[in-house]
Amino acid sequence: MARAKKAAGVRTNSGKKLNEQWHIGAAHALYHRDGTWFNVLDKFPGALCDPNGYVLFSSKSEYENAPDVNVAQQTNVPGGIHRLSSYVRMAE
Repeated sequence: MARAKKAAGVRTNSGKKLNEQWHIGAAHALYHRDGTWFNVLDKFPGALCDPNGYVLFSSKSEYENAPDVNVAQQTNVPGGIHRLSSYVRMAE
């Protein structure tokens, strides 16, 4: 019997887990290992997380109008969230 293949996108972390671990206080938190591509936040305050930290948006307006954050069908942050001025570093 053949073994089942592992999913290509093995989850190493999650926004929900980091929201709890780092006490971010977000109603919705998303994670991406490179901090560049996310689904769209739909509850606020909302956080975008990478392995070393996060950016917290207090409102939908703040999120959609943030410089260097492109919100469409997905959220793109060219260069990663660690380049944003509001980035909070939690780990190395």
